Amino acid sequence: MTGRRRWSTEEILDTAAELLRTSDAESFSVRKLAAALGTDSSSLYRHFRNKTELLRAVADRILLAAMDGYRPEGDWKQRITALALRLREAFGEQPQLATVWGRYASGGTGSRLVMEELLQALRASGLPDEEVPVRYHRIVILLAALIASEAGIGTITPEEYEQGMELFRVAVLGADPERFPALAHFARDIRPLGADRRAAFEEILAAQLAHIEAQIP
Repeated sequence: MTGRRRWSTEEILDTAAELLRTSDAESFSVRKLAAALGTDSSSLYRHFRNKTELLRAVADRILLAAMDGYRPEGDWKQRITALALRLREAFGEQPQLATVWGRYASGGTGSRLVMEELLQALRASGLPDEEVPVRYHRIVILLAALIASEAGIGTITPEEYEQGMELFRVAVLGADPERFPALAHFARDIRPLGADRRAAFEEILAAQLAHIEAQIP
């Protein structure tokens, strides 16, 4: 009698990542993952204690992919900017996992690689050591928020996008100038949330780095 197949950790994570391409963390479950693998949930709990631990491992693989081949170049601001854009690109390819990273974080190798590079870059800036953890925390919060926000837009269907654009046009171009005078004045120049995302990402990050630079003795 042939025994039940034993799935490797990598195979489990591959399948979980594939399921998360078409669903979100809320609807994802160990039971659904087990069904996709043709096994039962108990066999997966040998690898991961719970759903949260599994999701953290999936998110960490995105961080590992982002750091693959990374080499720090330039000054501290260039290093942080390059790292941030790599993270943005990596999660842009799997946008459903961006919210997983923002919500559950990760304690794996990928996370440690990102943390190490950010901390080293901040130390290279000339900040006092006692300021480095605080500035690191601010940057990570900013990146997680920006990447998760952008990823949320990337997961909507074309029909949902068109519906959103129509609502945007009604809300902005149809604004009553007496009740919303500023909105009516700037209506034709206001851009939808999804427009120029990369430029906005870089500009917001640059402003944060400039703020840090101003604190350097």
